[in-house]
Amino acid sequence: MAKYHWNYISVGGNTRVKVSSGEDIRHLSELDRKLWTVLACPTTGLEMDPDTLRSMDLDNNGKIRIDEVVAAANWLCQVLKDPKILFKQQATLPLTEIVDQDILAVAQELAGEAETISLKQVDEAIEAVAIEEQPIPEAPLAADVIAAHKACKDEYTRYYELDKLQKLGLARIPEETVQPGMTEKKYTDMGKQIAEWEEAVAAAKKANDDALAAAKVRFMPLRKLLLLSRDYVQLLHNFVTLEDFYDVSDKQGIFQAGTLLIDQRACHLCMRVSDMTKHDAQAALSSMFLVYCDCVKQSIGQKMQIVAAVTVGDVNNLTVGKNAVFYDRQGRDWDATIVKIIDNPISIKQAFWTPYRKFANWITELINKRAAEKEQKQFENITTKVEETSQEMPTAQTVQESPEKKQLMTSAAQTFDIAKFAGIFAAVGMGVGMLASAVASIFLGFVALKWWQMILVLAGVLLLISGPSMLIAYLKLRRRNLAPLLNANGWAVNADAIINVLFGATLTDQARYPMLKLKDPFVKQGMPTWQKWLIAILVIAALAVLAWLAYRYAATLML
Repeated sequence: MAKYHWNYISVGGNTRVKVSSGEDIRHLSELDRKLWTVLACPTTGLEMDPDTLRSMDLDNNGKIRIDEVVAAANWLCQVLKDPKILFKQQATLPLTEIVDQDILAVAQELAGEAETISLKQVDEAIEAVAIEEQPIPEAPLAADVIAAHKACKDEYTRYYELDKLQKLGLARIPEETVQPGMTEKKYTDMGKQIAEWEEAVAAAKKANDDALAAAKVRFMPLRKLLLLSRDYVQLLHNFVTLEDFYDVSDKQGIFQAGTLLIDQRACHLCMRVSDMTKHDAQAALSSMFLVYCDCVKQSIGQKMQIVAAVTVGDVNNLTVGKNAVFYDRQGRDWDATIVKIIDNPISIKQAFWTPYRKFANWITELINKRAAEKEQKQFENITTKVEETSQEMPTAQTVQESPEKKQLMTSAAQTFDIAKFAGIFAAVGMGVGMLASAVASIFLGFVALKWWQMILVLAGVLLLISGPSMLIAYLKLRRRNLAPLLNANGWAVNADAIINVLFGATLTDQARYPMLKLKDPFVKQGMPTWQKWLIAILVIAALAVLAWLAYRYAATLML
């Protein structure tokens, strides 16, 4: 038999098999498993009807694997005239497309004179199924008596045991103990009667449930067919190729939970978090800037966690604790709060400024820390001096000290202080001189260069500072991969799902304002032009004077 010819497309930086025809579905079992993008996916937490996924989960283990996807394809090819109709992705089928006689008979019964059958019709028929139910036995006692019997069971049983021991002289019933209003035999017989009635009720309910399920079971193959008619191709596009994820139209992958609005951005790559421990181990491997959010929907009393990829813009305002709004695929809004951030580069531009941003943050934190320490030290010194002043009293020896002795001690202390500070001033002066000499040498060397050499030097300095950060960003931006996040959610991904720079830009929308000239009554008015020119001239003059002084000082040192 000739080998089937598959068509291929480039998706996510990789060559993938494209499933686009009924014949592709017929030959799906022949597709090399190594060419499937996904090997398994969970049946829960996806933006897809869970009934469809459960109908394909043949071993009921909560996972859809390749064998089950292929089994569904083979079954569809047996019950349909041509599986190409599946690409319409509709929950309605013409009766002429159904070739399985048992399924067709049920469809014709429900369709009546119509030529098509829909999932809605089948669901309504299942809901309307009625059976002749077995009667539920009547209760042998009043409901409140049965409830009281169950509530007092432990208390009464204990009383009867104590009563037996008391008659043997082995125990004594406390006076405050409530006595049952019946004999032990009557109480026991009542318990047996209630137990037999409950067993009969359970048996009748089970028989009715089984009969109802048996009456509905004949509709299930048709319902499965209509579910797969609507959803099977969508599953293939997310299983074989991840085609829906890479589609630049409004389509989204079945793992995308909605859109996060935060910091004037709409992040479309949002996923539910099913296991935070697994995400802790896998998320950093994605090389994406990720924000984890706790989401709450008060009106329905539900909570969930999501992870959103930020692929455009800056990160200055993205911090733990920041609030946002998440819109799920049904359009419902959830209150979202950032609880964790995985920091990775968003763009080369953002990476260029990262060293300066981190340095500025470090300086700010250092200043705040030093200021806080100094404030605390000053406070401690003041409190110590106040305590010492309040506790010290002048002694007789202090009062009797002669003026000559006090003058001698003061002179000695001043001599000591002057000597100490003279050394400090000398050291500081030497340090300032060396620093000024170094700065002057650098300045003289710089001004001696030609204008184009100055530009190269400045560019080299910027490259030395920002180059490593930009290089790391360049490498990470080309390694951004969705697969680790899917793996953390229980998927078995068989190939990388690369998110390059161009595609990444489509996953986050940023606010854009038109070029407008608006009047703001609260904006600070700018300086007049003549003041700006005056300040500029003064600054240039000051720099020229400083440069001349540095030059003179350097010339003096060289002499």
